[in-house]
Formats: sequence, C-alpha cells, structure tokens
Amino acid sequence: MANTAQARKRARQAVARNKHNSSLRSLLRTSIKRVRQAIEAGDQAQANEVFARTTSVIDRVADKKIIHKNKAARHKSRLAAAIKAIAA
Repeated sequence: MANTAQARKRARQAVARNKHNSSLRSLLRTSIKRVRQAIEAGDQAQANEVFARTTSVIDRVADKKIIHKNKAARHKSRLAAAIKAIAA
C-alpha cells in the first residue's frame, strides 16, 4: 500500500488511467470485429464503410500509445487485404 501522499495520488491516477485505456482498447477490438463481420458477410461496400471508421479508431488508439504504431499498421494492412480479397 502507498505510504506517502504522492504515492497515494499516483495510485489513484493509475486506476483512472487504466480504466480509460481499457475502454479505448475495448473500442479498438469492437471496431476490428465489426470489419471482420462485414468481410465474412461478403459485403465489400459495407466493409469499406466500416473500415474507414475503424482506421480512425486504430490511429487514435496508436497515437495515445495504447497499442504500438506497428501493430496499428499491421491491423489496418490485414483488414485492407481481407476487404480487397472479397472482390477477387
């Protein structure tokens, strides 16, 4: 347990930050799932629309360093390739 006032405050801040970051991580995962569902449905127009919104979410989460920028790029690349494969 934190003994100093500073340590107690840092512990409170850590809890709040963890809650916020968990919320954003959950939003990221949900967005990616929505794109995957559109891809599985075979609807390229819907997948492109959802992918555009998801790209924004992925970039926001990466900018806040909740996920690494390379992981964000990897997610976007794989989703784009899967959408492109629908047409083929």
